Amino acid sequence: MSGQRLKLQFQRLYNHFGGDSIETNLQDIAEVLFCTRRNVRMVINKMVSEGWIDWQPAVGRGKQSRLIFNNTDSELQLNHARKLVAEGKLEPALVTLDHNAEKLVQLIQEQLGISHHQGKQIVRLPYYRSFENITPLKPLRRSEQHLVRQIFSGLTQLNEEKGEEGTVVGDIAHTWEAITPRHWRFYLRPAIRFHDGHLLDSHDIFATFAKVKQLSLFAHIDEVTSPFSNIIDFYLSQDDYHFPDLLANTNAMIQPANHASLPDYETFPIGTGPYKVVVNDKQRFKLEAFEQYFGFRALTDVVEVWILNSFAACYLQPTSSDTLEHNIHISSRLSMDQGCTFLLLNRISGLAQQADWLNYFQSRLYSLNVMREMDLTQVGDFKLFNAYGLLPGWIHTQQLPEPVVIPNKRLVTLAYQQEHPIYPYVADLIEKLLAKDGMRLKIIELSYEDIILGKQVEKIDIWLNGMSLGSTRSDAILSWLHNFDHIQRVMPTNEFKQLQQVISEWRSTPKRAFPSDIIGQTLSQTGQTIPLFHNWLGVDDSVQLQGMESNLLGWFDFKSVWSKPQNT
Repeated sequence: MSGQRLKLQFQRLYNHFGGDSIETNLQDIAEVLFCTRRNVRMVINKMVSEGWIDWQPAVGRGKQSRLIFNNTDSELQLNHARKLVAEGKLEPALVTLDHNAEKLVQLIQEQLGISHHQGKQIVRLPYYRSFENITPLKPLRRSEQHLVRQIFSGLTQLNEEKGEEGTVVGDIAHTWEAITPRHWRFYLRPAIRFHDGHLLDSHDIFATFAKVKQLSLFAHIDEVTSPFSNIIDFYLSQDDYHFPDLLANTNAMIQPANHASLPDYETFPIGTGPYKVVVNDKQRFKLEAFEQYFGFRALTDVVEVWILNSFAACYLQPTSSDTLEHNIHISSRLSMDQGCTFLLLNRISGLAQQADWLNYFQSRLYSLNVMREMDLTQVGDFKLFNAYGLLPGWIHTQQLPEPVVIPNKRLVTLAYQQEHPIYPYVADLIEKLLAKDGMRLKIIELSYEDIILGKQVEKIDIWLNGMSLGSTRSDAILSWLHNFDHIQRVMPTNEFKQLQQVISEWRSTPKRAFPSDIIGQTLSQTGQTIPLFHNWLGVDDSVQLQGMESNLLGWFDFKSVWSKPQNT
């Protein structure tokens, strides 16, 4: 008998007797359940084994047996829904609960946080959207960047531990040297395996950088060779004293040489990092610790991200069940995001190619003016504060003097990425501001990948975008500036070439400070970008969870989290 059939039989029995313990017999129960006496015995035995009832058979002819209900019908329903939630089956759980979303929220809250099952430490976290692409050479949003770092490894990496985000350390390569400023040699760790078990070799690195060097950020890579086992040489077209730092970029993480032929690779990628992907659908994203990882084995065995896009109220802290039960104080440790929400103007084929439109956008859509339209209660919910430059602490924007000339055209086209909690709200604010001048705003929603790759670029005047560098390093803005040519595509050629020249001079000079301030100032004061807001990032945690320091992508290093038992 199926489990669902047995539950229906219990429900029928429970409703017939009103949930009360009662004197009865097999024949009466057979009539209630519409089955034979023989089947009744089997049904009762199964319900007893499940713990739903107790059955005390009578001794002697004509005696009545005793039926005792250990569960109510609603308890059974709740337990079944709880089991479905534990398996990540949220929609069936909602159906089981008669579409009672509040009950589902309670069950989800029970499951989130840190727990232990069969000796494994499991961390469950809520998130508002699924992850359809988590591969290094695709345009990545902030959360995908974090996940890629957990799944893949690069030749070098940024150290996220102990607040040392600025330090570049070895990863697949344990050391390196500059034979000349245009010839770098990297020494690889031996016997590194991908998640599918095969050993990493030089062909995987050759294939990776054959694709990577097509990006403008890595265009000065001429040739990649392997003169000896576990040694990789890079030959460059220009001097670069900072090349090992560049290889810590997410785009440069190593993928299998044959990854293009692997089925579902974008959804279930194969890397050499501390975690491998085992579930990735619309409801759950699940990582398991990779036992053959070449670095320190992850402290957390399983990380599950539950996609709760239909239940936005379920943004819950990743606490342990003990913390919830004992109501221990929950702290929030937040840090300023190294980036901002900004407007990118199309100065090549959009309205901003004309000086009057450029002046108009700068004078109307600056940060404080947009924030004046905001509901102040929502500013707190979004954890926003106004921006004067692309990064916190930068003051590069300049408000143009009033009065401003209002251009004649009355339609402005704005695009933003789909599935973002803030952009629709900000777009509405911009629409209200433009409406005051008699203008209409046409809004286009695109995928993040389509925006970065320039889909419909000729039709769009303004992009509402976000940047998050994930590092406090001064050169972190470099990869964003070259991100799939998104900015170069809509910026006057002479201005972008000037920035590239400044970057080339930095690369070719040892121990020279990266010119980040020049880049930020140029982009803001030319009106290429209009910074709007910075925001606070962080992870709400409890005193029981160790190693959950928030990184600058708003997440935490999964492999460093562990549970510290409370003192008894």
